[in-house]
Amino acid sequence: MKRTSLLIISFLIFFCCIFRTTAQADWINLSGAESAPNTAEIYINDDHVRIELEIFVHDMVTFERLIPDDFFKGTNIKRPALAERMRLFSEEDFQIIDDKGRNLQGELKLIEPRFRKERPSLYAGKINPYTGQRIPGPPEDKRVLYVELVYPFKKKPTSLTFIPPLDEKFKTSKVAIGFITYHNRVPINDFRYLSEPSTVTLDWDDPWYSEFDKKALKRWQRGGVMSFLYIEPYEVRHEILARVKDLEAWIDLGLRGNEFIEEDENEQLKKRVGEFFLQRDKVLIDGKQLRPILDRTAFVKYTMTRTFFIEQPEQLPINTALVGVIITYLTEGIPQEVTSEWDLWSDRVQKVPADAVDPAGPFPSHVTPDDNILTWTNFLKTYKIPTVAKIEVAESLTTMKIPLASALCLLAVLPLGLQIRKRRKNGKPLSLYIGLVVVLIAGSVLLYPLLKVAVAKPAAMVPKMSDKDAVVVLDSLLKNIYRSFDFREEEAVYDRLATSVSGDLLSEIYLQNRRSLVVTQAGGARARVKEVEILDVDINHLKDRPLGLLFHAKWTAMGTVGHWGHIHMRKNQYEANINVEPVDGAWKITDLELLEEKRIDSYAGSKT
Repeated sequence: MKRTSLLIISFLIFFCCIFRTTAQADWINLSGAESAPNTAEIYINDDHVRIELEIFVHDMVTFERLIPDDFFKGTNIKRPALAERMRLFSEEDFQIIDDKGRNLQGELKLIEPRFRKERPSLYAGKINPYTGQRIPGPPEDKRVLYVELVYPFKKKPTSLTFIPPLDEKFKTSKVAIGFITYHNRVPINDFRYLSEPSTVTLDWDDPWYSEFDKKALKRWQRGGVMSFLYIEPYEVRHEILARVKDLEAWIDLGLRGNEFIEEDENEQLKKRVGEFFLQRDKVLIDGKQLRPILDRTAFVKYTMTRTFFIEQPEQLPINTALVGVIITYLTEGIPQEVTSEWDLWSDRVQKVPADAVDPAGPFPSHVTPDDNILTWTNFLKTYKIPTVAKIEVAESLTTMKIPLASALCLLAVLPLGLQIRKRRKNGKPLSLYIGLVVVLIAGSVLLYPLLKVAVAKPAAMVPKMSDKDAVVVLDSLLKNIYRSFDFREEEAVYDRLATSVSGDLLSEIYLQNRRSLVVTQAGGARARVKEVEILDVDINHLKDRPLGLLFHAKWTAMGTVGHWGHIHMRKNQYEANINVEPVDGAWKITDLELLEEKRIDSYAGSKT
């Protein structure tokens, strides 16, 4: 066995030489399992289990029994026949045990060197806020040994237990294996680590309700129906995500078949579902029923790494098809209390996950027939609603204040001085006039802080702004622009933009920003910008306008939009020439030449 292991290691070196490396999921999987060195995609079908296994090149010793005999030609190593190796592999290495305690026997269908499948992880390398550990990314070495295995069975088992290659001492997997499981095409769990024996209970009537015994292996989509309350500045959204098959208990779907939603049935079904939930929605905001807006109804595709809207009609399996409904209520600021009452129940749906999501984060909960109201209370003690405020031009830059009372006193001294001069020549008494002069001079001193009149500074006296103050103005204007789009109504957006943009540019900036931060996988929703960062800026003063500034700036804008518990992120980088000038006492952008706009987040290369 030692000699075999040495030869396998030698093979790995050879494998490294002949294989050349080459060089992107929007819902948050913080486990990092999709980036594990080894991965297993497990498919449970009516008469067999199929496993697509990717074995990392440095972990192949653990799976030695799968390596073909061809790799050992020219050696004196005697290996058991493939059938015997597969028996041992099925009983000792990667085991599947049925509900009777029997090991299913695996059959090797395909084995070949490949590059690992790309499974992008948005949060790889970042700190998991729950564990404090760094979320792992995929190995830099992309080479794997790809294996397809089939484990047949004759009678459908009620449960299956999956056991990875175990360390004899610690009884945990010898190598890190990320895995995901499907039952008749229905995902049972999100990508997680298969680190110990794990049992799945199978529901053959409705595979959606097949589930693993361990809480850590539960699917993100916790039920057939889920409810989310989003409380954000200026709006509250009630979002419902439901499996079409579970809607049959409450709605006549009007479908021709029992297995699929056909392409030409997509729109009609979406309309029926949207109107159904709009009429039944029972959301109270500060005790009042506001006007609901049916914002969007769409089919949603759920994969191992993300959820996204289905933009074009397509044939969808009823068992797995999800439909999302978004109902919006416009508010003033953030309310103090929001309640949502749920009254839809069936034999399958007796517990509905119901989360409230506010600027502080998600608050998972659930409703049941006996406790069917989700209540959100405003405990945001330190949260401040992002505002759009006029950036006032400092008076010291544009005006000078003349002490009018002091000036009048000093002007009155002039004729008195002439009288004193005249009376001195004529030898007349001067004391009264001198006394008046002293009073007026003292009055000018005493009245100096009072009765000042502001007048515009002559161009020659206008001081130049420091670069530091100029960057602060630009930063504030950019943030104002992005915050303006937190409002939903077009008129409200234009009103806020007008505080920072001159009239001629309003329409151009409105349309450009509407396009640039759209998140396609969030159904075309525009991301709310959370962070603006100026990366580089050159500042010049406009020659013909004393306070005019010309910025050549690079900056980034990072925005997020949340739907159904997922966070979609978009980050753009911009380069532009920007003119900024005082208009009616406030700083405004008067001209903008956009030189470059590019997406720089993890999905920049995809159509998302």
